[in-house]
Amino acid sequence: MAASHPSTAPAMPDPSAAAPTTAPTTAPITLQAGLGSNNATADATGRSVIVLPIDPGLTCLRGLSPQRLRFEVEYGLERGTSANSFLFAAGSTAAGQPVPPVLVHPPGASFAAPFLEALAALVPAEAALKVVVGHVNPNRVALLRQLAERWPALMLVASNAGARLLSDLWNQQKPGSGAGGSGVAGTGASGAGVSSAADSIPSGDAGSAPGPASSQATPADLAGEAALPPLPPIDVVKQEVSRELAGGHRLTLIPVPTPRWPGGLVAFEERTGLLMSGKFFAAHLCGEAFSEANLSSTEEDRRYYYDCLMAPMARQVEAVVDRLDALPIRTIAPGHGPAIATSWRSLLADYRRWGESQGRSGLTVTLLYASAYGNTAAIADALAQGVARSGVRVESLNCEFAPSEQLIAAIRAGDALLIGSPTLGGHAPTPIVSALGTVLAEGDREKPVGVFGSFGWSGEAIDLLENKLRDGGFRFAFEPIRVKFSPDPATLRTLEETGISLGRQLQTEQRRSQRRSGGGGLEESRSNPAVQALGRLVGSLCVVTARKGEGEAALGGAMVASWVSQASFNPPGFTVAVARERAVESLLHVGDRFALNVLAAGRETGPMRQFLQPFPPGANRFAGLELEASPGGQPLLPEALAWLEARVTARMECGDHWILYAQVSHGGLLDPAGTTAVHQRRSGANY
Repeated sequence: MAASHPSTAPAMPDPSAAAPTTAPTTAPITLQAGLGSNNATADATGRSVIVLPIDPGLTCLRGLSPQRLRFEVEYGLERGTSANSFLFAAGSTAAGQPVPPVLVHPPGASFAAPFLEALAALVPAEAALKVVVGHVNPNRVALLRQLAERWPALMLVASNAGARLLSDLWNQQKPGSGAGGSGVAGTGASGAGVSSAADSIPSGDAGSAPGPASSQATPADLAGEAALPPLPPIDVVKQEVSRELAGGHRLTLIPVPTPRWPGGLVAFEERTGLLMSGKFFAAHLCGEAFSEANLSSTEEDRRYYYDCLMAPMARQVEAVVDRLDALPIRTIAPGHGPAIATSWRSLLADYRRWGESQGRSGLTVTLLYASAYGNTAAIADALAQGVARSGVRVESLNCEFAPSEQLIAAIRAGDALLIGSPTLGGHAPTPIVSALGTVLAEGDREKPVGVFGSFGWSGEAIDLLENKLRDGGFRFAFEPIRVKFSPDPATLRTLEETGISLGRQLQTEQRRSQRRSGGGGLEESRSNPAVQALGRLVGSLCVVTARKGEGEAALGGAMVASWVSQASFNPPGFTVAVARERAVESLLHVGDRFALNVLAAGRETGPMRQFLQPFPPGANRFAGLELEASPGGQPLLPEALAWLEARVTARMECGDHWILYAQVSHGGLLDPAGTTAVHQRRSGANY
């Protein structure tokens, strides 16, 4: 049952003996024709909120952003995003007990203006609105403050960890911003006072019960800033609990803590079979349709989202999937992207399959961090994605919530360790200092380490981590990473490549160790007759070049490719194989354009030398080259035999490579008398 916060009102009503007044549905949820975008509200940024009626007494409020919403790597496909919230209308239970309106999964403050306008049209200001908070971060807290101002009788519903985060963050404001969800930060976890950093973490010791708001900096303490509303009462959900709502709806709340989202809480409505899954099964897409057309229409987006956020905690995610799979689901409605009505079982199977691919790796990188305003967490996510793309498993732990025994086990088990911290008032936060002590006591000096963090002024926390680890005899995999304020797209790309480089380094060391111990490995596979026969397949030597974005924000990449083949006459198209860990792979998703430069026999040495050299993370692959441009702005090599500009229309995962199918839009022959350079091999065990 739900326990109340010390200052809370009673929990949502629970007349367990009451039966639903409406017969359960038996099919996936579909919207009535003509409903949806006709009730849209928008703001000056182009973001809007549409109202999608789902069932009598149940409505989806969907925030739409056609442009990239935030800087984090999870938005990297740049297909916009949507934020799904769900409103259960006020009314009475079957027993006649009054029930207030219930809002599940409110969006962040990015959608504040249109969302508040849409909600005000549905819920009167005097209503005792209950808000189920499935995910807690400063952006969402900023919107909750505005809800508390408009609906004074507001009550929050959160998991135990979520309630603690709400208490810690309510009176903290982001440094350097104005009133209304911005300003100076309150006392940080280190107890160092006001933070001047770009990132912060909640105050209080990890594992403590949520305390009253008075334990934080009060609104009066925030000198010069508009007074914040008091923290509303919180109904704390410590374990799975069900509540009867109006109209025959019954809501089950399930805590789903993970290292990335310790306050995770999902909601399941029994009558409709609707699982409001929050961060799980999401995708960043902007679209008005309530549910996807089919699984393939969003598969790449959901896989990308998984790789960015779920892969570093695959074991914990699998446990959540197992729990949710036991529910009588008919439709999954995540916090971002369209609902999954007909293919949700396939999506659950995909989550398990993607997680298993992480678990098969014999190498693990342990990643420890603390973050609240999202900057250090964004760095951690980008590093983790790069490591995972190299085929190495990531064990990601938020030091604010990970118990000491879990930290010790992860530190001992990892083949490398990364630790990241914000700087709070010139210091590292207490959970990071404690984790550092554990690393110094339990860490293996023979295994590589890395340090990262965001900062506002001087970044003393990063210096502390670096100096203590160097003095402790640890060897560094890369120089400490310092990001002032928020990482931009170019920095995120460099971070991904740093993670890829670390993964490759670990794999190289593992192969050397296997050879020293007489483990066969690659040499054994090279002598396999089937592998030798595979090597007799030949391909044209080409250079794939790609550019995405405009001006200084443009990202570019290139790679030598010989696994290239024409795949269709009409439309003209070809396939190319790209290794999962190639840096350019992140620029080759469905819809992206690139150029294929076909090299000429006798003139292939120069381009191959340029693009086969080892590049440090973030290096410009085109530095010093004189390039031309295709009609679509893709880089062309003047010394090539021919070129093709194409758009990726399909991707297929094939073991350690992606197969891309691309349709040709433009092309040219630069040397009609030349012949194509061909790559001859003796084994299929390598390039």
